[in-house]
Amino acid sequence: MTTIQDPPAEAAVPAVATAIAVGAATPRRKDGEDTSALGRRSWWGAAFAAPHSIGLVVFTAFPIVASLVVSFMNWPMLGERSWAGIENYARLFADPVFRTVALNTALFVVLYVPLNLVVSLGLAAWLTPRIAGRHVFRVLFFIPTITPIVANVVVWRMLYQPGGAIDASLQSTVGVHAPNFLADEHWAMLAIVAMSVWQGFGYNMLIFSAALDAVPENQIEASQLDGANAWQTFWAIKFPLISPSVFFATMMTLITSFQVFVQPFVLTKGGPGTATETLVQYIYNTGFQNQQLGLASAGAWVLFVIILGITAVQFLGQKRWVHYE
Repeated sequence: MTTIQDPPAEAAVPAVATAIAVGAATPRRKDGEDTSALGRRSWWGAAFAAPHSIGLVVFTAFPIVASLVVSFMNWPMLGERSWAGIENYARLFADPVFRTVALNTALFVVLYVPLNLVVSLGLAAWLTPRIAGRHVFRVLFFIPTITPIVANVVVWRMLYQPGGAIDASLQSTVGVHAPNFLADEHWAMLAIVAMSVWQGFGYNMLIFSAALDAVPENQIEASQLDGANAWQTFWAIKFPLISPSVFFATMMTLITSFQVFVQPFVLTKGGPGTATETLVQYIYNTGFQNQQLGLASAGAWVLFVIILGITAVQFLGQKRWVHYE
């Protein structure tokens, strides 16, 4: 009968020493995790993030830096380029057309932002769970927002034209002609604002509606037991609770309103004259029609500074009326 004997202790010593050496050679963190495996995972993470990071640098960071450099140069689309310093910015502020389009943009913002917020907040407050078919109404109100804006503008252009739907409705009801909205400098900007509110209120309406749905029902019931009516309940209970959503919607609406371009460009081409030309349209015309890329880049940076300044003021002032839980 064969007996299996344990190896002598002397033979086990080299094996144990080898294992200890291998374990000591493998770097480990304090929690015992293999740092080489951690490094491999880090490389995989970097590989997955690389396409987005490269795209961010190539299509966002580089154009931003390049436009800043170009804004200090005489940069025609064709021809020699030269350093101009702050000459482009001086030309901008001395240009009466630039001042006019800046005022046009400010007028659009002043009219559009409050109207958008009031309409969207009012509809969101109306679409309570007690309204039958509220989800259908939400979809209907949101459709203009997801419809291509150019298609919406073309439809509204047909409505505004003499002999269009608005003109025909006024003639049939009160027997008067509608003004030529797009050709009258007193009506053109108002027409653009009305179309823009119809186009854009659905997004904020959904934000406000979701925020109102999240208001605790017990707080509303407590206010009603205290004798508050619907108006008092909204402003004393609901509005403070949804104020972060209102602040977000206000900021996003302000930023996008300063960048308005398609509506005046398609509806009026900035006319009559320059009555509806905005800053973005001025930048577009300067860069691609007049082929002055340096001056257009300077205009873009002026617009950026304006938006940045207003955004900073809004963030500083939010403490007065925004209530975070």
